[in-house]
Amino acid sequence: MTRFEKLFEVFEGADCVLITSDINRRYFTGMKSSAGVVIAFPEKAYLLIDFRYIEKARATVKDAEVIEMKKLYPQLMELLKNHGAKNIAIESETMTVKELHAYEHFFTEFEFIQNDSLSNAIAALRMTKDAEEIECIRKAQAIAEKAFYELLGFIKVGVTEREIALELNRLLYAYGAEDLSFDTIVLAGANTSMPHGVPSDKKVENGEFVLMDFGAVYNGYHSDMTRTVCVGEPDDEMKKVYDIVLNAQLAGIEAAKAGIMGSDLDKVSRDIIEQAGYGSCFGHSLGHGVGMEIHEKPNASPNYKLPLNEGAVVTVEPGIYIAGKFGVRIEDFVILTENGCENLTKTAKTLISL
Repeated sequence: MTRFEKLFEVFEGADCVLITSDINRRYFTGMKSSAGVVIAFPEKAYLLIDFRYIEKARATVKDAEVIEMKKLYPQLMELLKNHGAKNIAIESETMTVKELHAYEHFFTEFEFIQNDSLSNAIAALRMTKDAEEIECIRKAQAIAEKAFYELLGFIKVGVTEREIALELNRLLYAYGAEDLSFDTIVLAGANTSMPHGVPSDKKVENGEFVLMDFGAVYNGYHSDMTRTVCVGEPDDEMKKVYDIVLNAQLAGIEAAKAGIMGSDLDKVSRDIIEQAGYGSCFGHSLGHGVGMEIHEKPNASPNYKLPLNEGAVVTVEPGIYIAGKFGVRIEDFVILTENGCENLTKTAKTLISL
């Protein structure tokens, strides 16, 4: 069954759907591009794309007829009339007001379904990864882990956060990443207390933590991992906090399975950190979905009161951040199964002292 067919199994709110976002267009057609429009009917889907991409599209697009875009609105009008459509669903989460007004101005005889039904249906499909998607995520993670292991030999007293980040990025691309999952985070010393700090010219000193949050993209799919290492020997407080975070993370992974509420999974790890006296130092959610976007549904957060679905890929990333001193975060990501989960992250989590 194609992804278009799966979409129309769960979405019945309109005669056809208009897919204009880059990510969802790639999800349904298998082709990366910065332009193009998909219009899909229950019986057939079409990709309209301009001359720059037409050759590639004809060679790579699956499950949709490729049409060279010359005059978009008249071409769409012809397809709408051929299929007898009377209304059109749009992606409420990504289409701008300006874009919608332009479509409404031209297609005056059609009703536009502007609620969240289409965006929600697509998000629901994307939450459950198929075998092909999982394989891409595995490859993305393998690239990230290979880069991490090689990077360890580069980290030493005197190198800067920015230099470590630059080397990590170089390794990710060298080992096959098509892109970075996000701007690589590398922080040292007191800067590690900022969960999403930006690499600076701060030099690594002896006895400091170095926190690295990074990922690779492979064939459109992201990986995401965080490791905190120490240059030299950590003091007793650093060891204590690291062990608390590690225990919270291991408990989260142990509890992760299809059907658990996102808020309940978050609570498993959060309770351990709170009972250790560091609850106020863990201010972000335990995890989020990962796929064609680095942050997508479902979430493991205090406010996510829905069950996590089988086949979802979700991060488990507790942290403790002590302002002005140091921070620790350990992040893996897992595939949820009926009886538990499979951890896609193979890198060891015992504290590494370099």
